[in-house]
Amino acid sequence: MKALVSTWQFWAVLSAAFAALTAIFAKVGVANVGSDFATFIRTLVILAALALMLTLTGSWQGLGTVSARSGTFLVLSGLATGASWLCYFRALKLGEASRVAPIDKLSVVLVAVFAALFLGERLSATGWLGVALIGAGAMLIATGL
Repeated sequence: MKALVSTWQFWAVLSAAFAALTAIFAKVGVANVGSDFATFIRTLVILAALALMLTLTGSWQGLGTVSARSGTFLVLSGLATGASWLCYFRALKLGEASRVAPIDKLSVVLVAVFAALFLGERLSATGWLGVALIGAGAMLIATGL
């Protein structure tokens, strides 16, 4: 079990499971609340949970340990995350979770393209086929064709 917990695959599967629960819980949560305010509440909960986790694991570190480059990209990542959450909650407010989530997962396709363009990462032909199938599957689910 210890070896399993040390793998990126284990944590990626947990991430997917929690993301699925996020969609279901958020869809119910935004029913009688504005989507932007719902995102604010969610953000406060995440901040509190992360502060508790950092405290329990002794993982706090000084801001001085973060380089300017890392800090810049973490800020940009935070802004992108916030924009994503605002858009996601608005979409959930307006649409069905079973159709919103697959479109949100087109981020998998975009990550592969952006990673190739900006990070120099390379996928095999089989990898690109998988990316295309994810994109096609997401669109089929979302459009109901």
